[in-house]
Amino acid sequence: MASDTMRAPTGATFNAANIEPSAPILLFDSGVGGLTVLEEVRKALPDAPIIYAADTAGLPYGTKTEAQIAARVAGLLGRLTERLRPRLVCIACNTASTIALGMVRDVLEVPIVGTVPAIKPAAAMTRTGVIGLLGTEATVRQAYVDRLAHEFASDKRLLRYGAPGLVEAAEAKLRGEPVDPAAIRHAAEALRGQPGGERMDTVVLACTHFPLVQAELAEALGSDVRFVHGAPGIARQVARLTAGQEYARQRPDMALFTGAGDVSDAHRTKLAQYGLLEVERF
Repeated sequence: MASDTMRAPTGATFNAANIEPSAPILLFDSGVGGLTVLEEVRKALPDAPIIYAADTAGLPYGTKTEAQIAARVAGLLGRLTERLRPRLVCIACNTASTIALGMVRDVLEVPIVGTVPAIKPAAAMTRTGVIGLLGTEATVRQAYVDRLAHEFASDKRLLRYGAPGLVEAAEAKLRGEPVDPAAIRHAAEALRGQPGGERMDTVVLACTHFPLVQAELAEALGSDVRFVHGAPGIARQVARLTAGQEYARQRPDMALFTGAGDVSDAHRTKLAQYGLLEVERF
């Protein structure tokens, strides 16, 4: 399972006739991890206007409490949807989705696609029956993950590890900075070191940041390990929920960041590679 959707509240109507062609799809993440989702959404919907919002002032989410994450995400998305009037919101963050979707349902009247760990496809892929799951500390401890494991991988061994160092490694890589090899090595050893870890052949990247460092993880874990994450499935769900709608991009796609400070030229160059040609603070 790689995505979760929210139906519109009673009385709200979302169809092609009611949507302004310039209304954007809003992708939200704690940082740059959601760019892995954006990449897949662009493949499915190349003409769709997109605004990418990153709560970089709130990083890292994985070390915050559930109450802090739910309140922050709901508050930010409330402000963003009021200001931007998106046709759909994608919470491109496993931690925010597994914790905050319930609260977001109460405050937003817009279709929502969330992100959950891709345990179902991993269970279908594994040959040895041992699956690793790398996420933030907040994600790996959620009861939601327990339910996914029970429903789709009850006959498999699931090895979990909360790897906050990989979030910073991914953020650094996108800024054009070196990836800390210790963070990669530590995550790999933490999975391999668990009972059954020597037989692990499939790893769920349960944080949208982590596909950005998949190549480094693959080198550390070996060629016998396959990786799975939810971005392609999320993109398919976004496309399904917006089927039949018209698109008209009236301005370049934009990245919004919380917090203060300048965005470096290297960072802007990387964002432009994802089609985000304007960068602003909010």
